Amino acid sequence: MIDVRKELFLLKDDKYKEFQGKLLPNINNLIGVKVPLVRDLLKKMSNEDQLQYINNYNCVYLEEKLLKSLIIANLKDVNDVIKYIDKFIPSIDNWEVCDIFISSLKIIKNNKDLFYDYIIKYLKSNKEYEKRFVFVVLLNYYVSDQYIDNIINILRSVKCNYYYDKMAEAWLIQVCYIKYKDKILDILNSIDVDVYNMSKRKILDSNKISKNDKKLFNKKEM
Repeated sequence: MIDVRKELFLLKDDKYKEFQGKLLPNINNLIGVKVPLVRDLLKKMSNEDQLQYINNYNCVYLEEKLLKSLIIANLKDVNDVIKYIDKFIPSIDNWEVCDIFISSLKIIKNNKDLFYDYIIKYLKSNKEYEKRFVFVVLLNYYVSDQYIDNIINILRSVKCNYYYDKMAEAWLIQVCYIKYKDKILDILNSIDVDVYNMSKRKILDSNKISKNDKKLFNKKEM
């Protein structure tokens, strides 16, 4: 197997590391490698190297975790993907790895029912990034007529205790509000005050939401 850590350090960009550190203030295990370069490194790895990496490699740096997530996302067999997600999720400790991993999980698009039943279990977790994982999967792949009522029920009942899971819930609310504003307005009394305020900021900042719809959300009392 290629020396992944050595390869990553050869791609190090100190200015990017400084920028990245500002976005991830509590994460100290940064090398400073831009995401497209991590994707390029993945392309250099053989299938055998990739399997060896996700099964045996001890990830220390954020970029190593990101590489592992991209390998998992590129697996062809849906059952393999699910197996490795279960192993990988407990190691997620920042929003960047969480969100890039999810955006790369294109296999969900053709297996929505299977993945929906699978991911919902993580809503019972008391871990910040396990709940965030669910919200970001939902907003990427499930905001549709088929699933919106399920999402609304989740938003009514779920309770978050940390910043990054609350922020992801607010992001999900914003995405749902674009297509299903009446359903979102109906549940504002059910959501956490912090999540409401985060949602409000996201909605007011969105270019996809009209001024009138922004006013509706802003005027709606909790």
